[in-house]
Amino acid sequence: MESHYMQGLDWIILATYFVILLVIGIWASSKSKKEGNLFLAERSLRWHHIGFSMWGTNVGPSMLIASASAGFTSGIVSGNYAWYAFVFIALLAFVFGPRYLGSGIQTLPEFMGLRFGQSTRNILAWYTIVTIVISWLALTLFAGGILIRQVFDIPMWMSALVLLAISAFFTMLGGLKAIAYTNVYQMILLIVVSAVLVIVGLHKVGGVAALIDKVPSDYWVMFKPNSDEAFPWLPIILGYPVMGVWFWCTDQSMVQPVLAARSMKEGQLGTNFTGWLKILDVALYIIPGVLCFALFPTLDNPDEAYLTMVENLFPVGMVGLVFAVLTACLVSTIGSALNALSTVFTMDIYVKKFNPNASQRRINYVGRIVTVVGASIAIVLTVAIDSIKGLNLFNVFQSVLGFIAPPMAAVFLFGVFWKRTTTMAANVILTAGTVFCLAVGVLYLWPPEWLLGIKLPHFMLMSFYLFVILSLVMVVVSLMSREKKVYAIPEPVREPISKQVVILWTLLAAVMIGLYIFFN
Repeated sequence: MESHYMQGLDWIILATYFVILLVIGIWASSKSKKEGNLFLAERSLRWHHIGFSMWGTNVGPSMLIASASAGFTSGIVSGNYAWYAFVFIALLAFVFGPRYLGSGIQTLPEFMGLRFGQSTRNILAWYTIVTIVISWLALTLFAGGILIRQVFDIPMWMSALVLLAISAFFTMLGGLKAIAYTNVYQMILLIVVSAVLVIVGLHKVGGVAALIDKVPSDYWVMFKPNSDEAFPWLPIILGYPVMGVWFWCTDQSMVQPVLAARSMKEGQLGTNFTGWLKILDVALYIIPGVLCFALFPTLDNPDEAYLTMVENLFPVGMVGLVFAVLTACLVSTIGSALNALSTVFTMDIYVKKFNPNASQRRINYVGRIVTVVGASIAIVLTVAIDSIKGLNLFNVFQSVLGFIAPPMAAVFLFGVFWKRTTTMAANVILTAGTVFCLAVGVLYLWPPEWLLGIKLPHFMLMSFYLFVILSLVMVVVSLMSREKKVYAIPEPVREPISKQVVILWTLLAAVMIGLYIFFN
């Protein structure tokens, strides 16, 4: 396999990285009990495992390749998707997380089963499986495929297959514990390498003052006018909360490390750590794109901004380390998604419906089979996403997620905050509401000829409109339905919030508000 990016020393470093990763994965799996829970790491995760795992799941290629692309074309405005997130990570820490841990659940469909009954659990299990395959596996493989295709000049399906094979190996080897332990190593390496790239880029451009002079002034603002086609402020303010609630509070892949927390305090400290790590997104992933614009303004394809910086600024050997880090991000995200997929299918469908008395060994075996099947489906979807035209890479990610998020966000918010929400309302939204949102999304992303001449709202605003429509339907259906069985909202963990948690979250909120004021 040849690559104009990689030299002999680079290949040695890349191989060394995988050997170290393999050793950590085997060691972590050996720490698991032989018949232990493959999915929740025996509920043993500490705050740093949780923080790095959540951030590692989120920091897929969309935060590296795609964020650098957005930085090249628009500056730091795409950082809203990182910094605005702290509000919804806090919602997980103090509202949803305590209820999840108090219920002793393994999956979020199981939680909704406690709130609305078995029918909702069944629907949500399949809904979760579909969203994991589309939003996590296929989109991540798509971005990873772009990376591998640029470096090695191989087809999209082949690059997706390589990434899946590596990720599935760790998922089947030791489940969440192997993923969590390897994530700590991978994310520290990611921070170091990305920081070095930024420092070298700043030195090359002549320092911070020179960088500010060499790019447009609006590259340093977080809110752009509504006339901006890519990142208008109003759609972000209204639309991101829909995605934020779904992504940070109700998505199995993101929430699973919190479900595996040793205690509520560890879960709240872990989510707080994730919030601090999200601050780094702008500096580590978006600024390289801004630096690329200052150094290589004639670059034809913004999606190549990150690799252009690597190729031109790093010596032989460092390039191999960068590709190790990029692969680490992909393996981390895909591994977490595969683990979440196998957890939901095995616990909510196989065990609940087909084999309630299954042994832990049998459950783990089925989980591994599901991992392989889900990976195969994801490859097909990856090739389909590769055909979307007209959006930059960053907005391909966000737009697809924007049409998936409204049903789940509506059901969980109403389920937790409004006790009159009925099972029928939840089921209508998760079935008919999901079909409606996906149909709108397909028309938006693959428009037929009769739609081509019509100017549609920004996809984030579309996501907000869909959420409002679904919310109104939930209220109407709940008020009209006459259900005899009423389910209670699950109670949170009954223990006081630690003083350390309160101080750290207050400090994080103050820092985030300060950053928004400074960059506007």
